[in-house]
Amino acid sequence: MVKRNELYKCAESGSIVEVLAGGECGLDGMKQLKENTTDAATEKHVPVVEKIDGGYRVTVGEVEHPMTEAHSILWIELITDKNEVLRKYLEPTDRPVAEFRTDATEVYAREYCNLHGLWRSK
Repeated sequence: MVKRNELYKCAESGSIVEVLAGGECGLDGMKQLKENTTDAATEKHVPVVEKIDGGYRVTVGEVEHPMTEAHSILWIELITDKNEVLRKYLEPTDRPVAEFRTDATEVYAREYCNLHGLWRSK
């Protein structure tokens, strides 16, 4: 059984798929990405969510994650209690920060590092 918002990665191609509608489905050749929440690396990966006027700011790491061609954050997303999934795609030249406009009161953030995988805010 797959569930909405779960992410799966193809081991062969590296493609990532997000489930938009859950159900009974086989995702042959795909491995579910698990959300990490505890930093163990030198870089910081856990997204930090801050309430700002009109929405939220998400910064990857208490100390900003490095952004280089070889090691970077591909996207940051905010998932709300209003069934919103708000996403910002990043380039290696960007800062690992995104601002999202929403009046939701309960949110969490996820981000994807090209080397260290999927991370979720606490």
